[in-house]
Amino acid sequence: MSTTYTITLQNCAFFARHGVHDEEEFLGQRFFVDAELDVVAGDALESDSIHDTVNYGIAFTVIEEIVTGKRRYLIEALALDIARGLCGRFPQIRRAKINLRKPNAPVPGVLDFVQVSVEHFA
Repeated sequence: MSTTYTITLQNCAFFARHGVHDEEEFLGQRFFVDAELDVVAGDALESDSIHDTVNYGIAFTVIEEIVTGKRRYLIEALALDIARGLCGRFPQIRRAKINLRKPNAPVPGVLDFVQVSVEHFA
């Protein structure tokens, strides 16, 4: 039986231009990402080496490149791309759960944010 552990990056903030409406692309807005990554330990916990684990500095950069990259109309699609990107970069990730928040969603009312959650199993 193998050991697993979870790495969480919480409330990563980025400015980007996602959404269906033209003004969302023109104006842009902040997006917030939580990434919960279930990792197969392998030798990482015994070796105490950053090379054997998910380097969360690199994981942050992967998220940033995806969020600030090409425009997506749906934040659900963006969240899935983030999960797949992290699993592709780090083969020891077995599950990536991404929560993506959009505080300035164009809705006719007052709310803190709209959030989607996507869970991807590698």
